[in-house]
Amino acid sequence: MRYADSGDMKYLEPSYFLDFEDPAVQDFVAGIRNLHKRKKEQAKALYVKVRDGLRYNPYRISLNKQDYRASYIATKAEGHCIEKAILLVAGLRALGIPARLQLAKVKNHIGVERLLEKFGTNELTPHGMVNVNLHGKWLKVSPAFNQELCLKCHVDPLDFDGENDSVFQQYDRHGNAFMQYLEDYGSFEDVPIAFIFGNFREHYPQLYRTCIEKNEIIL
Repeated sequence: MRYADSGDMKYLEPSYFLDFEDPAVQDFVAGIRNLHKRKKEQAKALYVKVRDGLRYNPYRISLNKQDYRASYIATKAEGHCIEKAILLVAGLRALGIPARLQLAKVKNHIGVERLLEKFGTNELTPHGMVNVNLHGKWLKVSPAFNQELCLKCHVDPLDFDGENDSVFQQYDRHGNAFMQYLEDYGSFEDVPIAFIFGNFREHYPQLYRTCIEKNEIIL
């Protein structure tokens, strides 16, 4: 049986944003490719590398489309959920594993003070996730929160076993509300940059105007 059928081949292609042929992305996945031969083990290892290799930072919004290229993200030490999802999609494709971006709206119930101060809301949109196809089955994975952050929030880090979805927990270890999925925007073959920027404009109008004035904002 072939690993990817013809319908999945479009999820193996490079693009301007998913530029996995770039040396930066190839270097990012090289160790995983050399260490693991099975696609399932490669996907699991890459998920952990993206999850913990880039510290989660939701407070940076950019309107420079080049900042959303996987080759640029691969050189960074931190990123928000969309950036981390883009890197994981590109890395999976580099390993010959079909993958696509999924976007949603989520509500964060823990540590919301700074979110409210900076964004005026604790609803984060669009939130970036990844769909990965392993042996004909599409799975949802969320590499956003690094292990250190999860420990601070009293939430177990999300693991990925290569067989089941790995999405945010509703509650922390103490039973407090943690993350809530509000709306699913669907999955995308490529990075829908116009949709992402339009989402920023609609939900964070003041920050968006500041981004336009400065071309980028770092909070």
